[in-house]
Amino acid sequence: MPQDLGTIFYFDWELKFLHFLQSIHNPILDSIMLFFTNSGNIIMILILISIVYPKTRRIGIQMYLALFISILIVNCGMKPFITRCRPCWLEPGVKMLIELPQSYSFPSGHSSTFFAMATAVFLSNKRFGIPTLAVASIVAFSRLYLFAHWPTDVMGGIFTGVLSGVLSFLIIDALINIFRKKVKDK
Repeated sequence: MPQDLGTIFYFDWELKFLHFLQSIHNPILDSIMLFFTNSGNIIMILILISIVYPKTRRIGIQMYLALFISILIVNCGMKPFITRCRPCWLEPGVKMLIELPQSYSFPSGHSSTFFAMATAVFLSNKRFGIPTLAVASIVAFSRLYLFAHWPTDVMGGIFTGVLSGVLSFLIIDALINIFRKKVKDK
């Protein structure tokens, strides 16, 4: 746990909800939530594979850009500025199934990055986008189940993630249009 807990702010309903989730822990749910919360490496491999293949290259590039934008907004901008205390820092007696997070809580980086990538996919391909959004939702929920974030952290992460995904789509779309115009003008 960091020396500085940061700003301690939460709504009563958030702590009650997190305690409810602690009451439903069981080995099966624990395994599922740990799998999803730790699936970042698998996602990075999928992004790299999608960039290699021409049919999925645009989606892969959009996902990578969305991930980059999300990290900039959340980890470089909001977390160090807002400095919100995590629930697991406030209640160190809760048994953690993951390593104790060291960064501040708001917004949830996992929720933001997964929703950024899922939004980028959804805007390009609804068929792949819907299951990708479902995975992002499970990852976001896992952060609550694992007592790493407040519900409003996850909501903030979803918002910044969707924003990052939309921005990546618009940036790549604009670059493609500029490139097509230059090719057409030649």
